[in-house]
Amino acid sequence: MPKMKTKSAAKKRFTLTGTGKVKRHHAYHSHILTKKSTKRKRILAYSAIADKTMERTIKNMLGLC
Repeated sequence: MPKMKTKSAAKKRFTLTGTGKVKRHHAYHSHILTKKSTKRKRILAYSAIADKTMERTIKNMLGLC
């Protein structure tokens, strides 16, 4: 049986926390920042936890399930 490959896109976008949750980045923080408020930009800069419904799919793409 060959090795299971990790999806390169998922590898670049997601990381796991110590408790096994999936950490992700917010979208809309790369360009056209002049019209966005300071508060909005600050919130987008921080990472977030992926939704519980998508967790299994993401872990599958990372080769963990």
